[in-house]
Amino acid sequence: MDLVLFLADVDAQPWADLQHAYGSAADVPRHLRALAGEIEEAASEAISELYSCILHQGSVYEATARAVAYLARLAGAGHRTEDLLVLLGGIAEGGADDGDGDAAACRAAVVGELPLILTTVDAEDPGLRCAAVWAAAMTGAAERVLPVLHRRWKTETEPLVRAELLGAMAHLDPSGTADAATAAIGADEPGEVRIAALLACVDGGLPWGPAHHGEMLSLLPVNGLVEDRLDLERNEPLQYVVEALLLRDTDADRDATYTLLDAALRSTDPAAREEALWAAETACLLSRSAPERLSGAAEALIADPADAHSAYSLLAKLGVRAAAAAPQLARIAVGEGDPADRALEALVCVDPGRAAPLLARDLGRRPRALGAACGFLYAGVAGASFTYDPELLDAIRDRLAAADGPAADEAVRLVSLLGAWGSRASAALPELAAALPVCPAAVPKALVAICPPEHREATAELLTVAARTGPAEGRLAAATAVRELTGETGPLRAAVAERLTPGDPAVREAASLAAGLGPEAVALVPALRSALSDRAGGRNMPQMDADVEIAAALWRITGDPEEAVPVLAGVLAETEPMWLSWTSGRAARAAGRIGDAARPLVPGLEGLLIEPRQVPSAVLALHAIAPESLDGPRAAGLLLDAAERDADAETALEALAVLGPAALTEEGRRRLTALAERDRRVRAAGLGPGMSPADERLREQAREVARMPVTA
Repeated sequence: MDLVLFLADVDAQPWADLQHAYGSAADVPRHLRALAGEIEEAASEAISELYSCILHQGSVYEATARAVAYLARLAGAGHRTEDLLVLLGGIAEGGADDGDGDAAACRAAVVGELPLILTTVDAEDPGLRCAAVWAAAMTGAAERVLPVLHRRWKTETEPLVRAELLGAMAHLDPSGTADAATAAIGADEPGEVRIAALLACVDGGLPWGPAHHGEMLSLLPVNGLVEDRLDLERNEPLQYVVEALLLRDTDADRDATYTLLDAALRSTDPAAREEALWAAETACLLSRSAPERLSGAAEALIADPADAHSAYSLLAKLGVRAAAAAPQLARIAVGEGDPADRALEALVCVDPGRAAPLLARDLGRRPRALGAACGFLYAGVAGASFTYDPELLDAIRDRLAAADGPAADEAVRLVSLLGAWGSRASAALPELAAALPVCPAAVPKALVAICPPEHREATAELLTVAARTGPAEGRLAAATAVRELTGETGPLRAAVAERLTPGDPAVREAASLAAGLGPEAVALVPALRSALSDRAGGRNMPQMDADVEIAAALWRITGDPEEAVPVLAGVLAETEPMWLSWTSGRAARAAGRIGDAARPLVPGLEGLLIEPRQVPSAVLALHAIAPESLDGPRAAGLLLDAAERDADAETALEALAVLGPAALTEEGRRRLTALAERDRRVRAAGLGPGMSPADERLREQAREVARMPVTA
């Protein structure tokens, strides 16, 4: 390569007019020059910078496609060839096979360099061969690449290259590679090749049989066998196999998965057990039956106290199904320091009744366990709370009253527990009232929950003072509590008016509370109007969220849609709905509450039907405003898409119930039934104490919709 001509060609390109992850690509020539230079440190830094700007976290840009030819020319001339082939493979991986956007241009550009890449498959250096094999596979050009890979497979002897070849062939032709993968299982092949063969069998859709089971167990621990591979998607093979089999969602694959996991969890090798623990946690996130199916190994997981800590996270996910481990967890939890706290944290989920008195004994030094206990409050099930225990109640009271009492974060957790226990915690009223200055936003709600009738008047007086003169961040909460205790709305109206200031972070909350007051808050209308953001100056999401609440409040208070509808129309007209899906959904729900008077918003609401997270709210709004505009079966199909993807699934199921069973086709009813009865979770978020309560709630919600009778 003529370096002078190369650099002149680089400089002739309009890099400053092209875009990469950080804006203008004017810096790309500098990185290319460094790669072509002789300073090793500068070249290494250039590689790192290029990953950051033209292949940022797997994303590609218009400057990426322009850079490909220059990267290939440098690689062909021997400048950091291995590194640049891997970079080209990453660019191809981030590209796309169709369309006319940047991703397609990037993939096409790398495909254009296949002559160089495929020639390097036969390079003398094994690292170059690995890089070339992987990069070639990422192009997706199976017809051109597979013959070269098959030829090389017949003669390649280097284990890591053979593993890369097998993975590359499986990537391009999963089913067609199954025979080669099967032949490599149990054969006289190195471990790197055998684990690649197991993964290729999974990718090829083969049933997981005894040979695969035995091979995987014989290879454990397996992470070390793939740590030098370029295929980062399969860098934890056992976890990958478990996930792939469970996603098939068949009884046979589940049986194979849990048989494999049970054996791996009982391994005598700590490193193998560690890999199995992570794979088992993945199973809990994917499969509703995982806690029950994995419970048999629970006791074995903590048989050795020295290794027990590594199993705590899985035991917490198994919840009460891991009851056999509770005695050992309790023995560890009575110890000292962080090890005891970690054990108690797991015990909170496994056996709350046993954990509660242990938490009470050393409450101030068990932050992890206290956090797990509060996890019950945020699990997505109304009324859920950690086990009530008189000893723990006394310990919380003592902790709140101590001279060196809890810091704000801990105090909020303690207050939340008391509030969740309701009237059972009424004895803590003095300590809770005293904590009001420390937790001004959390204490008022808890005071309402625990306050006995004979103390309501005094408590209301305390909260009234807090609403007027207490810390600003707690005045709305205190005023709301006064209203709940006495029905008096004066303090709330005053507190709301105080926060209805443009730019105030509490505008959205204040507007929502004003809406709840209805016509009684008519005096707040001028303040609500003045708190609307300036659309001409550009708005961020918090401002738009606040505008939606203000529009809803104006409608609820005045009953006049003339002000609310234009505000909602402005939010629905924002040009980046992908980033505003929840904001758009709130606007849609507000529009639905207005009803027929919001008909001017119908086109904007129909525009939301292209994004799954926005579909549920948009369907509900359209049904309330212009039901004739909805095609029932099409809307039901979109709602099922959203529910299956966990894109605002609760609202999707709510909207299906509103549409009614007549909107469901036979296929739609089958999908709804599967959503309720399949083993695969809809939602893994919230998988904290015990089973995933959020997923269980969705499951029951789907069952209720499916049970709705079809009427003529």
